[in-house]
Amino acid sequence: MILNEPELHLSGDALVPDLGGWRRERMPVLPEVTAFELAPDWVCEVLSPSTAPLDRTRKLPIYARERVQHVWLVDPSPRMLELLRLDGDGYRIVGAWHGDAIVHAEPFEAHALHLADLWSA
Repeated sequence: MILNEPELHLSGDALVPDLGGWRRERMPVLPEVTAFELAPDWVCEVLSPSTAPLDRTRKLPIYARERVQHVWLVDPSPRMLELLRLDGDGYRIVGAWHGDAIVHAEPFEAHALHLADLWSA
């Protein structure tokens, strides 16, 4: 289940990622709530000059603490996708692509993602 700008209330921290996704095993039904207390399995943050520092320094440690397994950082300016995977208490970069690459990025590696589609939107 993928939601646009879900409001997350995680252990006293309120965050709003650009996209958040939960595996159906963890969230079989969309609850009727204004904020989610169950951390997503995947988040995507679209970086901008004003949000990148917040996304990287404030949000990433909270996502790691809450065991969010995958984080995508999409930066439209250099047309880049960075994929982070939870590794212990922090994240490890497992892939980075730019331009018009076609990627199979976790946790959606079964599907081809054409980065050119992101930049033309």
